[in-house]
Amino acid sequence: MKNNTGKIGIFDSGLGGLTILREVVRLLPQREYLYLGDNLRAPYGNRSEQKIFEYTLAGVEWLFGHGAEIVILACNTASANALRKIQREVLPLKYPSKRVLGIIIPTAEDIGQFSKAGHVGVLATVATVRSKTFEKEIKKCNSHIRIVCQSGGRLVELIENGGNEKLLQAEIEKVTRRLISKDKLIDAVILGCTHYALIKNQIKNSLPKDIGVIDQGEIVALKLADYLRRHKEIGKKLSKESAVCFYTTSDKVVVKKMMAQFYGKKISISTVSYKIGA
Repeated sequence: MKNNTGKIGIFDSGLGGLTILREVVRLLPQREYLYLGDNLRAPYGNRSEQKIFEYTLAGVEWLFGHGAEIVILACNTASANALRKIQREVLPLKYPSKRVLGIIIPTAEDIGQFSKAGHVGVLATVATVRSKTFEKEIKKCNSHIRIVCQSGGRLVELIENGGNEKLLQAEIEKVTRRLISKDKLIDAVILGCTHYALIKNQIKNSLPKDIGVIDQGEIVALKLADYLRRHKEIGKKLSKESAVCFYTTSDKVVVKKMMAQFYGKKISISTVSYKIGA
C-alpha cells in the first residue's frame, strides 16, 4: 500500500458505534473512514467472551482487508472482551504495522474531570459489566474513584428494534434506579454502551439533577486526534480525502434505515459478508 491511501476503520456490533463515528468525522473531517456494523450478530452484550472475540476479530480483519490502517472498536463490549487479545496475540503475528484501539481506556483516562465526589456509575451491557474492564482501567488512572456498574438490561434490544417508547422509558427508569441504589454519592454516570448515547437525554432526565451523564463520542474523537499526532508513522499512511463508507452484515431494510437515524443524515449503506473463525 502506498503512503496516504490508508483508511480509519470503525467497528461496532451494531448501531451504537455510529455515534462515535459521527464525533470522529466532525473533529477529523479530512480522512477516509470505513464503518462496519455487525448487525447480523448483534447484540454482543449477552454472548460469551470467546464469541465476542471471534466476531470482533472477523470484523477487524475485514476492515484491514479493505484498506484500514487503524481500527477503532467503537463498542464497549468488544473493547472489554476482545481488544487486549487482538493487540497482544493477533497484531504482532499477522498485522504488525496496523493498530486497533478501544474506547474504554480513553474514557477511563478522562473520567476524573467529570466527578468531584469520586463516585462514578457505569451503565453497560452484561458482557462489559462481567469483564470489570471499566473498574480496572479507571482504577489505573484514578485510584481514588469508586466505580459502580449496572447492566442496561434490555436497553440495546429496545433501541435496536426501535421499540415502544413506554417500554424503553420503563427500562431506563429501572436500570438507573438500580444503579443509584448501589451508591447514593454517584455524581457522574458513564454511558458504557455506545447505543445509550441515543437516549442520553432520557437517561439524564431519569437521574437526580446533580448527576452528570457522559457519552464517549467526543472523548474518543479527541483521543484519536491526539494518538495520530503522537504516532506519525500511522498518520502518514492515512488518506487526506474526506469520505465515509458504511457497511453492515445485515440485509434488513429497517437496519439500514436505523443506521441513517443513528448517524444523523442520509447515507448509502452496503451489505457485506465474511467468514467467522479460522
